[in-house]
Amino acid sequence: MPGGAARRDDHWHGEGVLAVLAPGQGAQKPGMLTDWLDLPGAESFFRWAGAIADADLLTLGTTGDAEAIKDTAVTQPLVVAMSLFVARELGGLPGPVTHTPHAGRDVVITGHSVGELTAAALAGVLSVEAAIALTAVRGRAMAAACARTPTGMSAVLGGDPDEVLAAIDKHGLTQANMNGAGQVVAAGALDGLAALKDDPPAKARIMPLSVAGAFHTDYMAPARAELEGLIGGLRPAEPSRLLLSNADGHAVSSGAEVLARLVSQVTSPVRFDACLATMRELGVAAVIELPPAGALAGLAKREWKGHQVDGQGIEILALTGPADLDRARELIDAERGRPEPDHLPDWRVVVAPARGTVSPAEVAEGSRLPAGTPLGVIRGRREDVHVSAGYDGVLAEWLVHEGDLVDAGDPIARLYPEVSA
Repeated sequence: MPGGAARRDDHWHGEGVLAVLAPGQGAQKPGMLTDWLDLPGAESFFRWAGAIADADLLTLGTTGDAEAIKDTAVTQPLVVAMSLFVARELGGLPGPVTHTPHAGRDVVITGHSVGELTAAALAGVLSVEAAIALTAVRGRAMAAACARTPTGMSAVLGGDPDEVLAAIDKHGLTQANMNGAGQVVAAGALDGLAALKDDPPAKARIMPLSVAGAFHTDYMAPARAELEGLIGGLRPAEPSRLLLSNADGHAVSSGAEVLARLVSQVTSPVRFDACLATMRELGVAAVIELPPAGALAGLAKREWKGHQVDGQGIEILALTGPADLDRARELIDAERGRPEPDHLPDWRVVVAPARGTVSPAEVAEGSRLPAGTPLGVIRGRREDVHVSAGYDGVLAEWLVHEGDLVDAGDPIARLYPEVSA
């Protein structure tokens, strides 16, 4: 059994965690760039991003009408570029620290759908250029998939959850998004969506969404295949921030796993409800939603209504215009103000990807481990989650014992990333 090391008390649950949310397609609005173009460098940034995406993002975001910005091929890179520009304007997030991927453990990042590419860039997994380029490929591939068969999506607001799911199944639709706060998104053929609207579940309201097709369903299989053929050419970094996945709300600690999930999410349901649950478990005390903001902040407000952290309500800030930047900077500066250790050790922390009871693997301290070596399992309420080494290294120290309760992001072991000769 692992032993010899007491569990450290430097986990970050309950410490006033700041969450940064990156919106996805559907959050766009006509003229959404206009107010931001007064900021220095804005126009040149969007021209540069447009060159990478092979689309006129500047025109699209200022004079494009609702129909123009519904075009998946260009809307996805526009949304991602806008979020990344404003993150840059904020001066970035509290900076990542070399060799300690989760030293910035007081910030958690998650995106919704294509917003996961924004989140990957903010967590340091992808460069800004790679995130925009990959988003552009994703958008074009999904637009081509949408053109094959007329499909769409509709939000189902309210109603009994079991009755909502039964109605979605009845009309041959797929539960594509589980967003929390009583919101489920159905996706599929247009006639099925029309039938759902005509015959909604009791106490539920159906709202058609301004998207080009049935995202996060098997209709997008051709787009997934195209992305699978590209990601081998990318060299992702390890996340420098706690990064939650739409697949299950769990933290992802490997850059390669982030890329794999970015591909699989094209045909898989978005579990933003699980991301909200994890953030609540982490003790999130403040939230910043990057623009085009509003939708995710609204979900968080409804899902967490009445919830408090350390006796205080959760501050949720939607960055809807430049006037909101000062308050966002104050929230970020509060995290930057936390003391950092004087010495930055030459090891990396393996973190728990989910909340639950830990069962470490039978691996002795000092063992040399190739990437992918199983390190144990986290047994949670929803499912068991396996943990493995994200890189070659030496197991320096176990930080947990059998049966310890851990939260997502808690350290469970230390690894030296380079094996000594």
